[in-house]
Amino acid sequence: MTENVELTVLCLLHRDNQYLLQDRIKKDWQGYTLPGGHIEPGESIVDAVVREMQEETGLTVLDPKLCGVKQFPIEGGRYIVFLFTATEYTGDLVSSAEGAMHWVDKDKLHTVNTVNDLDELLQVMLDEKLNEFQYVIEDKKWVAVLK
Repeated sequence: MTENVELTVLCLLHRDNQYLLQDRIKKDWQGYTLPGGHIEPGESIVDAVVREMQEETGLTVLDPKLCGVKQFPIEGGRYIVFLFTATEYTGDLVSSAEGAMHWVDKDKLHTVNTVNDLDELLQVMLDEKLNEFQYVIEDKKWVAVLK
């Protein structure tokens, strides 16, 4: 049996003690989060993360590393997000129509309005023992499961 799948990427770009976050304005996932977006038909996953970062931040990431997967159910299928980290980049930081870009100190994350699951995302992306962030529906509630 097959299912419909929507493929996307997110990237955690970090330097020194800071993360590059986007103050996302779309109502479906509003708040400070990681930049990224959809993989285009026929596009490689690595090329997609480089393209999306360039489009949304103005920066070209040079060393994207796959570090996990996030997934959740959607009508008729599944939404899959390939999670990347990077530390090397070129270019000048800009914002996009998706939202303003900000370097945020790691120890000040609690002072900005982050998306509701940024903590879990970062946990999966930074903990070498974790690979997956999956939302499952239990008793009509979405539950985050980290593996």
